[in-house]
Amino acid sequence: MGRNHARVYSELAEAELVGIADADHKVLMKAEQDFGVPGFADFRQMLEALQPQAVSVAVPTAMHEAVAQAVLESGANVLVEKPIAATLEQGTRLIDCAEKHRRLLMVGHIVRFNPAMQELKRRLDDGMLGRIFQIDCRRIGPFPSRIQDVGVAVDLAPHDIDIMRYLTGLNPVRVYAEIAQRLHTNHEDLLLGLLRFPDSISGALEINWLTPTKLREVTVLGERGMFKVDDLTQDLYFFENAHDSAIAWSALQTFKGVREGSMIRFAFPRHEPLRAELQAFLQSAGNGTPVPVSGQDSLIALKVALALIEAGQTHVLKELAL
Repeated sequence: MGRNHARVYSELAEAELVGIADADHKVLMKAEQDFGVPGFADFRQMLEALQPQAVSVAVPTAMHEAVAQAVLESGANVLVEKPIAATLEQGTRLIDCAEKHRRLLMVGHIVRFNPAMQELKRRLDDGMLGRIFQIDCRRIGPFPSRIQDVGVAVDLAPHDIDIMRYLTGLNPVRVYAEIAQRLHTNHEDLLLGLLRFPDSISGALEINWLTPTKLREVTVLGERGMFKVDDLTQDLYFFENAHDSAIAWSALQTFKGVREGSMIRFAFPRHEPLRAELQAFLQSAGNGTPVPVSGQDSLIALKVALALIEAGQTHVLKELAL
C-alpha cells in the first residue's frame, strides 16, 4: 500500500514526493528507481534529513503507533493506514500526540472515497431511500500474505463499520458475532457480525479470507427500495420498491407494499479512491481544516471491531457505549 501512496503523490500537482522509507532493501531500491527520490532504510533518518510537511504511514498495524508518533513529533501531518492502531490504548495515545503537537492525524478509511459510496451518501442524505432499515456489507476474498499481525476483524471490519457510520451518521449500540480460524493465520479469518444502530437500523457483516473470488459489496435497504454498491467496479444501483394501490389479483395482496420496480444504474464520474483520499489529506494539511476521517472516527471503528471479536469468542451479545 505504501508503494501506491508514493505513486499517487508523485502524480499529484499539489504535492511533491520528496522521499521514501522502507526497511526492505529490495523494495526500497525499486522505489528509488521508479520515483526518483531518496530512499531511507530508517524512517527517522528520512524525517531528519527531509523534514516533510505530510507523511503517509503504511506499515504493519503493530507498528502504527510508534512510527506515526515519531512522524507527528517531527512536525509533520500524518495519514496512517487503517486501522489507527492495534489496540484502543495505542490509538488513544496517537490521537493525544497529534493534539499535543498540533498536527493533523487522518486515518486511511479509503472506502469513504469510492465515488459510488460518495454518490450513495449524497442520495441517502437527500432522502431518496426514506428510512433506512438495514445495511449489509460483504468483504470476502483470498488470504493476503502481507497480513500477518492481525485477523480479518481488525484488518477488514473497520472498513465496513466506518461505512455504516458514514452512511447513517450513527454509532452502533450493540453487536454480536460468530468468528472462526480455518486456514493460513494465527488469527480469525472468518467473521459474521450483527450490529444494531439507533432508529431500529440493523447492520450485517460478512468478512473472510477464505473465498477464491474477491467481492466488495454494500447494500442499503429502506422503505423505498434498496441501494447496492459494487466497491470494485464503482457501480451504484437502486432497486425500486414499486407500491401498487390497485392490485387486481387478490393473491398478490399478501405482497402489497413491497413490489419489484425499476432498477437504476447511476452515472457519475469515476476516480481512484486513493487519489481522492490523499488530495483530501493534503487539502486539510494545507489550510488547517479538519480531516474527513479523524483519529476518533477510526478509534470507534476499531473499538467496534474488537467488540465483535469479543462477542465471537464469548458468544455473548456485546453492548457498546461510544
